[in-house]
Amino acid sequence: MPHDGQPLPAPGNALLADLRGLTRDSLPELDRLFQDAREALRARVSEGGKISAARLEEHQYAAHALSWLATYGEALRQLEAWARRLEDQGRFGLIEALILQIGFGEYLAQIQGGIPMSQTELARLSDLGLTWQPGPAAQELITHGNSPAARAALVTLMRDDRARATFGASGLDDELEMIRDQFRRYADEKVIPHAHDWHLQDQLIPMEVISELAEMGVFGLTIPEEFGGFGLSKASMVVVSEELSRGYIGVGSLGTRSEIAAELILCGGTPAQKAQWLPKLASGEILPTAVFTEPNTGSDLGSLRTRAVKTDDGWEVTGNKTWITHAARTHVMTLLARTDPETTDWRGLSMFLAEKTPGTDETPFPTPGMTGGEIEVLGYRGMKEYELGFDRFKVAADNLLGGVPGQGFKQLMQTFESARIQTGARAIGVAQSALETGLAYTEDRKQFGKSLVEFARVGGKLAMMAVEVMIARQLTYFAAWQKDHDKRCDLEAGMAKLLGARVAWSAADNALQIHGGNGFALEYRISRILCDARILNIFEGAAEIQAQVIARRLLD
Repeated sequence: MPHDGQPLPAPGNALLADLRGLTRDSLPELDRLFQDAREALRARVSEGGKISAARLEEHQYAAHALSWLATYGEALRQLEAWARRLEDQGRFGLIEALILQIGFGEYLAQIQGGIPMSQTELARLSDLGLTWQPGPAAQELITHGNSPAARAALVTLMRDDRARATFGASGLDDELEMIRDQFRRYADEKVIPHAHDWHLQDQLIPMEVISELAEMGVFGLTIPEEFGGFGLSKASMVVVSEELSRGYIGVGSLGTRSEIAAELILCGGTPAQKAQWLPKLASGEILPTAVFTEPNTGSDLGSLRTRAVKTDDGWEVTGNKTWITHAARTHVMTLLARTDPETTDWRGLSMFLAEKTPGTDETPFPTPGMTGGEIEVLGYRGMKEYELGFDRFKVAADNLLGGVPGQGFKQLMQTFESARIQTGARAIGVAQSALETGLAYTEDRKQFGKSLVEFARVGGKLAMMAVEVMIARQLTYFAAWQKDHDKRCDLEAGMAKLLGARVAWSAADNALQIHGGNGFALEYRISRILCDARILNIFEGAAEIQAQVIARRLLD
């Protein structure tokens, strides 16, 4: 493949070696561009040699442009690493080459012209006071990488390869692929046939499903074996969450509750608390829920007002919480409350393992001192959302996490990496579901004498879905790999969540567009997938908050 501006040759195995050279050669350019962008922003937001929070907020568009630029750079770096691994394994074929070519071509073009942060907001280099003249490799990919011919070739291969778990080799080892296959079959057989009815009827996911997931080890996947879990990697958690969320985001999110609770206890609990709670979480004997958010606080957890007062035999909690997922059915709440009334920020917060009695449909909150009501929502319905009220709700003295007050916010911060990796995985699953649903519809639906998939813009949408799903997938896998190897990965986890959520919404929206008027009908499951995808840009840190956090971390 030449570097002199000539078009890429027609898709075929002959292009593979040259393509790999182009993608490799473009990465150092991105590194230099990012360094220039970071220094430009640092100069704007520094005061007295330190980053000023006020100035960072003042230059929010520039800050978020840096976050998206860094996210795209890391995403392409991981897509390149994926291709290199597959080459080493002798598994880098034409479908993978097309994903690589289109992915690099499109993302480099967006870096040059504007990265979509939302439907109406673009992260532009001009926000950072920069311009970029791509070098030969990057320019070749921008000009010819994401061509109609490449997209058409990719969607043709996808149509021939619909039995695969993913479009293109995922690059995982055999053990993780076995795990993927197990949970993919479960989703196909036990989740997908029923998920749409659960959604339309606003039903809780049946307890039978929860029991089956417990038997399969979902709730103890990453809990150490000494506490009754499987002691598997975060990468395994990603694969399981991805496949179950492909079936239904509610099912994929059941494990999130246990993942967050177990992480809190593992990182911050006393030996006695670990021995008491972790085996029960791992087996599914008890179901947890996270009780953090309050009305009017949103992402500003440091300003929480729910208070816990020390008594002779424990604590009494009073206050209100909102957006509490799966609250009625659960046995224990990881509850964040203020134990130091003299504080107004994160330093006075403590985390509790607050026990409650699981409710029924007739009496969802039977525990004294606790009331609740359901919040009706567009999607993500299978566990339901609730507002909770506490009035001198009793918590045992031994259930203060870690046994020392004032550690709650720090304890919660320790879970953010895993939570955001998990959310990235759920986003991949929802996006994959949209892709599969859209492809199946375009094969079956005939217009003007041929299948919808044969029309260029329809096939092109499907091809881009497959490319972006793989990009988000590899970024999320990398964040999990970092976590598994005891490396700090809050940045990578945040990037995986930020990009994955956008990809899921884009895939769902495009798949609904492919359905035309039928996509607007409740009877078609793409309507549910669209509703489910929308929450991913909001929970575990809204996209705007996530971009701000990434920017602050990049400037450290």
